[in-house]
Amino acid sequence: MKTEQSQSLFAKAQQLIPGGVNSPVRACKSVGCDPLFVKRAAGSKIYDVDGNEFLDFVCSWGPMILGHSHPSVVEAIEKTLRDGTSFGAPCALEVELAELVIKALPSVEKVRFVSSGTEATMSAIRVARGYTGRKVVVKFDGCYHGHADSFLVKAGSGVITLGIPGSPGVPEDIVKNTLSIPYNNPEILEKTLRDKKLDIACVIVEPVAGNMGVVAPQPGFLQKLRSLTAELGIILIFDEVITGLRLAQGGAQEYFGVMPDLTCLGKIIGGGLPVGAYGGKRELMDTVSPVGPVYQAGTLSGNPLAMAAGIATMQQLAQPGFYAALEEKAARFARGLVMLAEKYLPGQTTLNRVGSMMTPFFTAGPVVDFDSAMRADTERYGRHFREMLAQGVWLAPSQFEAAFISSAQSEADLDMALEKTECSFKKLAK
Repeated sequence: MKTEQSQSLFAKAQQLIPGGVNSPVRACKSVGCDPLFVKRAAGSKIYDVDGNEFLDFVCSWGPMILGHSHPSVVEAIEKTLRDGTSFGAPCALEVELAELVIKALPSVEKVRFVSSGTEATMSAIRVARGYTGRKVVVKFDGCYHGHADSFLVKAGSGVITLGIPGSPGVPEDIVKNTLSIPYNNPEILEKTLRDKKLDIACVIVEPVAGNMGVVAPQPGFLQKLRSLTAELGIILIFDEVITGLRLAQGGAQEYFGVMPDLTCLGKIIGGGLPVGAYGGKRELMDTVSPVGPVYQAGTLSGNPLAMAAGIATMQQLAQPGFYAALEEKAARFARGLVMLAEKYLPGQTTLNRVGSMMTPFFTAGPVVDFDSAMRADTERYGRHFREMLAQGVWLAPSQFEAAFISSAQSEADLDMALEKTECSFKKLAK
């Protein structure tokens, strides 16, 4: 595999950009190699600047559920592009996409578009605090809700990939209002939420954790969370930046039948373009300016290109049988991974899967929370990553991220990936 151009670009980038990357996990430090620079992507494949082709399981960290450069999405962007790239003013596309989001998400009565998942989550907790008049935010160990100050307490994604506890630059006065508790622990959950001294405004949760690797909620956990927050007047926020439109058109709330008060969405609603959204009950969303006193704004919010791409994407996802076909494809691939693990690495791996998102952990199972995820052998994952990359398969450069199946991946693609996985597992077994 040629890497000369990527190496040259990375050397130059490190002189210009912190670490040579614009998001930390991309640096590939935890998997023991330097990043490759991507030139283009189409369907199930991505291509780097040296001309190498890779089958993509990262899918831009989830949103490319249709694969890359889907014709309908590209056509919508090109058509809109002719009219301009940014207006800083309302456009009809915002209204059309808002209608589609509200129709798809069972709990959302009004929605506000923003420019990223981080912006969505930080705005949602501001709404919760403004509505309740309380301060404290409860999150779960290993769940990642973006890089806003309030969330960098026992966070997932790049925070645990790089092995750092939080971040310098986050004032103690802010962190003291965030409480992080174990995921999938109903006893600690109830004890925490019933503590009247804590002044809890909201609980924010990834309904399926996707940033400490994929970790599913244990049976009844989300239901208990919903019943407790409703009883105690605490706002429940589902961070569906990953799961929204990914598990079902109605997201994890449709998949599990649990309705939050507020929902945060990410780039999948914009066909992979920079976009996010938060929405929920009318009485909560009507606290947002200019209707109410909770201020939130953004020059690029409702960007016409992102809105057009989102409309085209959601129209494709609404096609009959889309999610059933994706589930069948993901289940078949997962069965193949489990068979290979049992053959070559018995008792040394655990595969967690929910719908079309999954993570193979290099540890004996089960993996149900942050502590059990942290038992994974990251060095072995790094060896697996490098072997798969050399064979033309693009995986997340971290043990603690998800792999995604897209509708663009064919049976032949997945069979090829299983063949390469077998080669890798054979080497790891030695």
